Amino acid sequence: MLIFELLNNPLLLVILAIVAFLYASVGHGGASGYLAIMSLFAFPVIFMKPTALVLNILVSGISFYFYYRQKQFDCKLFWPFAIASIPFSFLGGFLKVETHLYKIILGTVLLFAIARLVGLFGKSNKEIQPINLPLALIIGAIIGFISGLIGIGGGIILSPVLLLLGWATMKQTAAVSALFIFVNSISGLFGFVSNGGTIPMASSPLIAVVVFGGIVGGYYGSKKMNTITLRNVLAVVLLIAVFKLYTT
Repeated sequence: MLIFELLNNPLLLVILAIVAFLYASVGHGGASGYLAIMSLFAFPVIFMKPTALVLNILVSGISFYFYYRQKQFDCKLFWPFAIASIPFSFLGGFLKVETHLYKIILGTVLLFAIARLVGLFGKSNKEIQPINLPLALIIGAIIGFISGLIGIGGGIILSPVLLLLGWATMKQTAAVSALFIFVNSISGLFGFVSNGGTIPMASSPLIAVVVFGGIVGGYYGSKKMNTITLRNVLAVVLLIAVFKLYTT
């Protein structure tokens, strides 16, 4: 099927809007979800990475705006991860990955997304622990590199880390993750373009639907909205995508 026909598939557009809504509601840009859906619709890998990064930048920026307005953002929690992740995200975006390896890495990251959606990392400690700066820098660098390599912002990995280590509340995690995804996605996209990659202009039909989903999700998520059923459905879709990635 031609790219043009894929991009104008109504089912694809509806699913991407839902993905943007759900991810924005928890402070994420949705790249792992977009990549999973594009994989299910058999998009070429060369199209997937830059498109996911562009959509990620838009939705994470929208999500951060709403969480910032609710005064949930903590700059002291954000900068250690960001300062280490940005250069490594550029490096990851610059590198070209063989298709088979790309699918394996993406499938592994999608397992994190599934765990996050079904609530395995859904609780924060009652007592917030002080951040360990050296560890935060190392974590940021690792997440940044993986993010740039496969075309995500890294929030799907950062969020569980913040919650499991007890460094942030749920709302703080969402706000920090949103801006972390935003800057990482920009850095990764610059790295991709710097190595001769191009941004598919044909992906513009996807922008309107994810921006709409991102606005609604960011608004309701920042004000506490229960979307458990929809997240479970999306988790099943991502699980199917993981199976396809590992078996093709």
